[in-house]
Amino acid sequence: MHIVVCLKQVVTRETHIRLDPSAAWIRDDAASWALNEPDAYALEEALRLRETHGGEVIVVSAGPVRVTQILREALARGADRALHVAGDHLATADAAVTAHALATALRDVPADLILTGLQSDDQGFGQVGVRLAELLGTTHATIVVAVEPQEGAVRVKRELEGGWFQWVTLPLPAVLTIQSGINQLRYATLKGIMAAKKKPLDVVAAPTPLPATQHIVGVRIPERTKQTTMLTGSATEIAAQLVSALKDTRTI
Repeated sequence: MHIVVCLKQVVTRETHIRLDPSAAWIRDDAASWALNEPDAYALEEALRLRETHGGEVIVVSAGPVRVTQILREALARGADRALHVAGDHLATADAAVTAHALATALRDVPADLILTGLQSDDQGFGQVGVRLAELLGTTHATIVVAVEPQEGAVRVKRELEGGWFQWVTLPLPAVLTIQSGINQLRYATLKGIMAAKKKPLDVVAAPTPLPATQHIVGVRIPERTKQTTMLTGSATEIAAQLVSALKDTRTI
């Protein structure tokens, strides 16, 4: 079974965000970067499927040179080879442009399954996987929490609203967007890190970008508006102050 996993590099939660001059995105040079966590679950699911059914796992990421960091990390975790769709414009591309770049690069890559995370930690639109399936002309399923390959097909369990689930059987090839928590993540070992240095990481140029269908008008850093009030006095006095504050939340 040949499985492709699409990965995105996102800003770490520890980054002190600084906006770029347009105030429509962040400054790359002031951020630290990591593998998008939902995509990590997609990678783990692909590795488990390979261990059970054989084949290979190919990881792909679209973006500037810095995305090779997460591709190397994925190779260290166990992926067989990597593909970098190179283009600086992809750092801020919308879902349509990103999906087009990935689809163009993957048309000549044989794949039974293409896995993505459900959404990205930075924008969270959850569109790339679905758009990718449309461009490649494959079946797709979203919010997948279980994957069972069959002969020429795949049976998946989807999470629905209100605690409901749905089992669906799709013909291969198929694109699946994986829900976080579907499995337990593994991390790179020293042996895996050393082996990753010898694994192929191919680079292809991104195609001429399509016109963007979405535009981020502006990004704002959340402002701190809450204040902490320390209550002093005896236990009885503090209790009275607390009751008064709970009655009038404007004083909290």
